[in-house]
Amino acid sequence: MSETDALTTVKPILSQYGMRPHYVEKIGSAYKIYSNLGTFALKEASPYKGMNFVRNIHLLFQKGYNRIVPIYPTPDGRYAVLYQNRLFYLMPWVANEHTEDRSSKQKQLFRELARLHTLSLKEVELTEEDTANHYEETKAAWEKESLMLDEIIEACEQKWYMSPFELMFCTYYHNVKQALQFAIRKLDDWYEKAKDSKKMRMVIVHGKVAPDHFLFDERGYGYFINFEESRYAAPHHDLLPYVARECEGQPKQNEDIVEWIYTYTNHFALRDPEIDLLISYLAYPLPIIQVLEKYYKSTSKFNQYKAVRELQQKFWILKNTEYIVMRMDEIEKQKKQAKEGAQTEG
Repeated sequence: MSETDALTTVKPILSQYGMRPHYVEKIGSAYKIYSNLGTFALKEASPYKGMNFVRNIHLLFQKGYNRIVPIYPTPDGRYAVLYQNRLFYLMPWVANEHTEDRSSKQKQLFRELARLHTLSLKEVELTEEDTANHYEETKAAWEKESLMLDEIIEACEQKWYMSPFELMFCTYYHNVKQALQFAIRKLDDWYEKAKDSKKMRMVIVHGKVAPDHFLFDERGYGYFINFEESRYAAPHHDLLPYVARECEGQPKQNEDIVEWIYTYTNHFALRDPEIDLLISYLAYPLPIIQVLEKYYKSTSKFNQYKAVRELQQKFWILKNTEYIVMRMDEIEKQKKQAKEGAQTEG
């Protein structure tokens, strides 16, 4: 988008803030506004999701959490402007000038995420039936997918000539099967510990935690932006998508991710059932399952090169996640042994 087009687009919106733009840059999904009132960021949100995220931001400020880039109201009190069926909101521009290495930035992000969850924490009533229903439905779905894996491998092995996709799946089968079985075992562990619980912990989750959504000012303080997906949910709803994105790419033993997760838990301690459920969800090989379902349920012929490439990429995610899951399981066992040893000595 040209500078002239950007200025033309935002000028009617900014007029509702009593602002006269001098110059506008389109940077990513935001407009950087240079105006008579200073430098700002104008962001677009989906008009269909409403303004619940503004209420969540205000609630966090009320609870004492201020590491959020604030949203400015119009003179008549509106926190967003609807223009041509698009919703826009205004924030101060944060330069994001932090110069530390990536790992230290991520640690700060997870510390702040833990603090956000701590300050927004609440407990909601939970019946034994709610817990049992979630457990039974999830386990039944996963066991059905385990059976699907067996049926696919049997069908492949009966063929004289397998497609490249089928041949690659056969080489991955045992890894995928083991991941799914481990996820089910950890789900069982979660249920045994959680089935008698009468309450569940909920927090305001950001909904789109990512390095690009955590900006640093000139003093090195980090601030969250892009709260459009925020809502009350279990803490793992912020952790799982972040780890999944970080596990994309070629196989590697990413100890940094393990360290980031435990940076989070050092500041917002997860209970034993929450850890079991987190590990279970991390272990569950969803990307592979989705690729297989797409391949075998499609009525059209697949491009084998693209199909094989996608399967390989999803398998890399599985292997990267597997390292994190095994490390977390090992750490939790060590913590349990240390605790039992301390009790024995006591």
